[in-house]
Amino acid sequence: MLPLVTNVFCCEGGSFENFRMPRVVPDQREKFENDELFRKLSRESEVFVGPGTNLSLQFMSNAWSDNADDRVPTREYVDFEREPGRAHLKSQFIMNGVCVIWRGWLDLQRMDGTGCLEFDEERAQVEDALLREQIEQYNRRLRDLEDRQRQFRNDQERQAEAEAEVVQALLNFSEKRPES
Repeated sequence: MLPLVTNVFCCEGGSFENFRMPRVVPDQREKFENDELFRKLSRESEVFVGPGTNLSLQFMSNAWSDNADDRVPTREYVDFEREPGRAHLKSQFIMNGVCVIWRGWLDLQRMDGTGCLEFDEERAQVEDALLREQIEQYNRRLRDLEDRQRQFRNDQERQAEAEAEVVQALLNFSEKRPES
């Protein structure tokens, strides 16, 4: 049995702490078009402000940016001027591994309105590229790990063979040695 190597997972190249769960599924459009939940939510439906299950939406451009200064609400995302008494809203987010946009409006007096989900093709392409890059990074790390394990096993086998040769040489030497 080979001894346990304690540093196999944290060798050069960083640790596995840097890896995150993928944010999106591989075929987002297919899931959006065929999943019952997305089909239901992509139809225009009533929305209202009140108690119950809440969906927290962010209405800002560059919502994906890591820089807080980039995430500023714009008229494209929150428009109070398009129609008097209504707020037209847009929010981008990832839902169940699919990039979507929620578009809708709220009546500012009654606090109800309509809205629906749309597939966000542009963001889906960006996230898909990130997913492919992440998978390639996982595969590269896995190949590196397998190479290190293979090298370790080969080193152990060579060491065992060398030790066996030494033992055999000692046994041969002791057998040839005349007894006094």
